[in-house]
Amino acid sequence: MGDSSVVPRFGNMKALLGIVAGAGASYGLYKLISFKKNKSATNENKNTQQGDVKVQPGSLLAKVSGLDVICSRPGDVPSGDIIHQSPNNLEPQHLKMLLSCLQTSDNPSDRCRILLTLGNAAAFTVNQNLIRELEGIHIIAGFLSDPVAEVRVQTLNALNNLCMNIQNQEQIKVYVPQVLELIEMSPVNSDLQLGALRLLTNLSVTDKHQHLLKGSVKLLLSLLVVSNESLQVQTLRVLVNLSSNPDMIDDIVQAQAPASVVLLFDERTAPAVLLRLLTFAGNLKAWRPSAQVANELRRKQDCLFRVMLDETSQLHSKLIQLLSHPDKEIQTQVARILT
Repeated sequence: MGDSSVVPRFGNMKALLGIVAGAGASYGLYKLISFKKNKSATNENKNTQQGDVKVQPGSLLAKVSGLDVICSRPGDVPSGDIIHQSPNNLEPQHLKMLLSCLQTSDNPSDRCRILLTLGNAAAFTVNQNLIRELEGIHIIAGFLSDPVAEVRVQTLNALNNLCMNIQNQEQIKVYVPQVLELIEMSPVNSDLQLGALRLLTNLSVTDKHQHLLKGSVKLLLSLLVVSNESLQVQTLRVLVNLSSNPDMIDDIVQAQAPASVVLLFDERTAPAVLLRLLTFAGNLKAWRPSAQVANELRRKQDCLFRVMLDETSQLHSKLIQLLSHPDKEIQTQVARILT
């Protein structure tokens, strides 16, 4: 009797792992084909297609900085006994089984593979809704505290894709403090920091949840001056989103900032970083404080206002030097700030 109960369960697990591997591999191939077709898409906001979901102008997907839908590389998923099933065709029972096994798995490798498949599936609107309806967002977010770093990375990636859905954002927003803690406690330039910043970028695309990041500006500015180009770009995407909201400017300019932020306004800074940095500075420069507010801010030691906006700041002279930058777009951005 014991043997007869083991066989069906073994068969279910084998089928599940087949779905996990097959979905990841199929999606990797899909993304490769999709990338070639959409190779000419440019800038942060792209009017492309994700599977059979069209990105409409003005939609959430069209507004997301970088459109950071996370997907696997074909080599990330082992081959073998694969059920060839694309993530956009996963049925509710498959997603339910994946979420159930995620909760019960004691194998970090299996957890990573399941989270990867759920993340791939979450690139499609129908699955974003199904996962939410199955209470999957809270199940997945529970692994933000997993002891294995790669599991936390895959958790962030899955939440990032789920965050492309406004209804899902209402559930994901409660995990912002935990995501910020991951950024602060993780090694600099790690995949954990990058995944966390991608999630915050998508969550801060509209002004609805930006207030949750009021206390994070100091952390973001500190990260900006010590990280590599990839992290700098992602950090600035968050800062640009926040500074685009006039209601956030007061909190941004009061945040403590390292003086070395100004040193990034330099010809040697990577153009991708410098362009976003100039956008951030332009958003701040458009703010016009009263004389009383400006005087109060001058009394705040090391605040961003004193570092970048005050008349004693080195920023103006750094911008003058950038007028001769070889990149015409950078020249244009600088001229716009100075006028």
